[in-house]
Amino acid sequence: MANIELIKVLRERTGAGIMDCKKALSECNDDIDKACDWLREKGIAKQAKKADRIAAEGLTNIAVSAETNSASVVEVNCETDFVAKATPFIDLVNVCAKKALVAKDINDLQELVKEEFTDAAVKLGEKLSIRRFNVVKGTSENSFGTYSHGGGKISTIVLLKNKDDELAKQLAMHITANNPKYISENDIAPEEIENETKVQLEAMKNDEKLKGKKEEQLKIIVKGKVHKVFAEFILLEQDFLMDPSKTVAQVLKEKGNEVLTFVRYQVGEGLEKRKDNFAEEVMAQAK
Repeated sequence: MANIELIKVLRERTGAGIMDCKKALSECNDDIDKACDWLREKGIAKQAKKADRIAAEGLTNIAVSAETNSASVVEVNCETDFVAKATPFIDLVNVCAKKALVAKDINDLQELVKEEFTDAAVKLGEKLSIRRFNVVKGTSENSFGTYSHGGGKISTIVLLKNKDDELAKQLAMHITANNPKYISENDIAPEEIENETKVQLEAMKNDEKLKGKKEEQLKIIVKGKVHKVFAEFILLEQDFLMDPSKTVAQVLKEKGNEVLTFVRYQVGEGLEKRKDNFAEEVMAQAK
């Protein structure tokens, strides 16, 4: 039988049933990524890319420096939501964001806030850790847009090419709400497109409606399917939060501006916390 933990991870990524996950892992030699694609090819899982689970507790925060034309975003984790709401922890995250502006890497940042971490850990009685941080650097000609949601559960920085603080703020809110992964289609790695094309081609083989189609027609269809999968995650192609009648690309064109980069942190994304009696469920259904 496939490893129970692997089945659990695959099930949570794809929403497929336990036995389907077991079969997928068996077919793919316990390779999680290949098993995700296998399930999608068979039409059992629609889209594994949406499956990141929000797990760890903690907060994100942003700091902006007008002097250096830079902005930082940091995620600090704790063990419970109760501590995440405590003043000493909130203060700690604020300090981390400010000191991240001058940190060289995660080890350097940890050293810079060593005393603050020790004090907070003593007061709160939990293990605390800096999970990640990012610094976005611009120039005096750029605009930074920042937005934090849910008391710091999500924080976003966006950098615009030209000065427009209002638009930058609106785009930070949009990115927070819509969670794009790319600015444009050009930002998608060729290997991602290649892999998605393979998945869609395999899925099309199982589609009765497409049988008898000419090769040229199938190429057009698969290209459209691949684009549709990624379009949801492309910032420029999303409907603008403040005016859904226009795409983000249309708004930027009207304003004569361009998104240079963005960073969006959501507490715990990609980390697993939920603990249930999954082993018993697997054993009951896999007999």
